[in-house]
Amino acid sequence: MEKYIVATIKSWNIENFGVLKESHPDCEFKLINEKKDLSLSFLEAYKPKYIFFPHWSWIIPEDIYNNYNCIVFHSTDLPFGRGGSPLQNLIVRGIYDTKISAIKVCSGIDTGPVYFKESIDISEGSADEILRSISDIVFNKMIPRFLEADLVPVEQSGEAVSFKRRKPEQSKIPNGLSQRQIYDYIRMLDGEGYPAAFSKYDNGKVFYSNAKFEGDVVTAKARFVEEAEDKF
Repeated sequence: MEKYIVATIKSWNIENFGVLKESHPDCEFKLINEKKDLSLSFLEAYKPKYIFFPHWSWIIPEDIYNNYNCIVFHSTDLPFGRGGSPLQNLIVRGIYDTKISAIKVCSGIDTGPVYFKESIDISEGSADEILRSISDIVFNKMIPRFLEADLVPVEQSGEAVSFKRRKPEQSKIPNGLSQRQIYDYIRMLDGEGYPAAFSKYDNGKVFYSNAKFEGDVVTAKARFVEEAEDKF
């Protein structure tokens, strides 16, 4: 029986892991959701065929990706969009049609060879909703392909464009945006672990979530925070 590891921290990925495990009883799966558990000593004993990283917040050690088949799922059409905050960097640029690239981990950031890609539309929905859709594609369509056949990755081709990981202060809604851009700005940051879009007023900030865009009007839930609680 082949053995596989899924290393992830997001709640929806953990839910989908349970479905994947139940739907493939002929495979053995191990879930890792803490950094300390992804150790070389454990891997040497477990001997996984693949280690899948649907969403992992830590750097994968060199001695792990050099000795095991480590697969990352990156939500851009690589080599376009290497780097951090891919979802937000796409939406803020008005790019709504993208790919999820399954790549082999190597020393560079998102530079590894690509096994295959799946399309996804990110024109609507909050960050949470989009990430749940990405998770469904990864667990229902992409990981199963690795279980069914021995795939060979191909080196990336085309012009490489890199993204920078966004910082919390960049969540401030810029001036001069269109209504569509305001809607995008709020929804792209409306997700688990992301600093919400905000604007400032005299005594603090207003944080926004649950954005809707109907006609030419944007509505959203607002939360007012006084200056004493202001972090940046």
